[in-house]
Amino acid sequence: MVAGALRRLGLGALDALLPPHCLTCDAPVDAQGGLCATCFGKLAFVSAPYCARCGVPFPHAGMGTPMADGAWCDACVEAPPAFTAARAALRYDAGAKALILPFKHRDAVEMARPLARHMARAGRELLAEADMLLPVPLHRWRLFARRHNQAALLAAALSRLSGVPHRPLLLRRLRRTRPLGEMGARDRAMELEGAFGLAPGAARLLAGRRVVLVDDVLTSGATADACARALLAGGAARVDVLAAARVPDPRMEGA
Repeated sequence: MVAGALRRLGLGALDALLPPHCLTCDAPVDAQGGLCATCFGKLAFVSAPYCARCGVPFPHAGMGTPMADGAWCDACVEAPPAFTAARAALRYDAGAKALILPFKHRDAVEMARPLARHMARAGRELLAEADMLLPVPLHRWRLFARRHNQAALLAAALSRLSGVPHRPLLLRRLRRTRPLGEMGARDRAMELEGAFGLAPGAARLLAGRRVVLVDDVLTSGATADACARALLAGGAARVDVLAAARVPDPRMEGA
């Protein structure tokens, strides 16, 4: 009780010195790390219906192929990913970009906790059964240029919120890869072949464990799939994916 009172007192003093403002604009808010009503209203949360496997949003109910765990999108039916399920908090649109792009490219590390709160809600079923959280790793040269791995910051924040331990160093990116955006599925797979591996001793910690792989944005799922393959080969029992945002499939949006 004393610790809680001291914490509230400290936060009150901080708010008096630095009045809280919206994370994405200058509007005043009630507490540090919050969004104003206007900016919050611009967020599009991922909710059903979506692909039970990769988490891509379906434009309307009735889409997808019925499977044992729910409806799958065509891409997952044709080539099931190595991960079992992927979930995301937000659709990757203008509202999500206002949070994620400064976090990713402009050192706005304060975005990690509010994003993680949304992720914890979206992935509560995955987190309830997880043994550990692992971030998608950056290659060392990209980490040097960016100065932080946004996926690792999200995993650390999720760990604090959920109590699931995070292991930021078990999975490694072994070589740099080219941007995947303009590549087809086959070229993405070739580009990512052998790009990820395990740190020495990681197999002992992974054996029989359920892993949640954490990332900021899930686009095609190719990177998550490559990471999942490396983790499953190292002994993990199951790999799920939890992202801050999911890019919708443009092929479905006009359906």
